[in-house]
Amino acid sequence: MITIKNTVNASLDKVWNFWNTPEHITKWSFASPDWHTPYAEADLREGGKFKSTMAAKDGSMSFDFGGEFTLVKPNEALSYVMGDGRKVEITFTETADGVEIIESFDPESQNPEEMQRAGWQAILDNFKNYAENN
Repeated sequence: MITIKNTVNASLDKVWNFWNTPEHITKWSFASPDWHTPYAEADLREGGKFKSTMAAKDGSMSFDFGGEFTLVKPNEALSYVMGDGRKVEITFTETADGVEIIESFDPESQNPEEMQRAGWQAILDNFKNYAENN
């Protein structure tokens, strides 16, 4: 598994809400400014499905990112299985500096692990920026 993390200077309730609510997901879930997430849905319960569409702003390409939640512990942890069978585990822990988010995911085999780590970290960094400034 690849693990990334960041600490968000916001309340645990706010972090959980912004992480899981489609109206917020569309505002932070992309790795670079030339991409965006025009659509997101989430049935936040074990066995519930989620999907978001990530797209280049110039319309040149897009893809759906989705899967099924396998663990939902509000304000504490999420786990899910992506459509291709890879697993993701996320924890949310209150610290003196804010909420530490630790995200671990199975790598895919088409891109180098360092590239995957950088892309997922960029999305997590976007989340931090969005949650701290909205």
